[in-house]
Amino acid sequence: MLIDMIKHQEFQEMMEAHIKDMLAYFLENEQPFGLLCNLEYVTFDPPLPEEIGENLNEVTLFMIAGYTFESFEFDEHTLFFEAGFGAQNFGSVVSMPILAVLQLLVEETPILINMARPMLDYKEKIQEDGVKSSLESFLSNPENRKFLKK
Repeated sequence: MLIDMIKHQEFQEMMEAHIKDMLAYFLENEQPFGLLCNLEYVTFDPPLPEEIGENLNEVTLFMIAGYTFESFEFDEHTLFFEAGFGAQNFGSVVSMPILAVLQLLVEETPILINMARPMLDYKEKIQEDGVKSSLESFLSNPENRKFLKK
């Protein structure tokens, strides 16, 4: 059954590899593209102001062109890019698991559709890593030690 198949780790790994191959192809060929993604897995650093964030849909299209294209990177399981939002062009680094990409589009035409979903524990892992890295960053400054409870 399709629903069972798309949950298998092997299928997820194949889909992730295919998405990464397509992204590498776009970058190598300087081809702007669109990412239709599941916003549930997207993080913004710094976080978007509430009036901007509340206007984003559950499934959001990011156009990767211009400076956003130049800033685009991906690693083993995550992609990153800088983008401006709202009338004030509020700058934020957008990151998401590669499997949060639902479609890749070129000139408004879908050229890849992803049926796999990020692992269920991805969001929890990102939150744990973020808390850990924030704490490490906080503790790396000796001035901040005075704020710790003894």
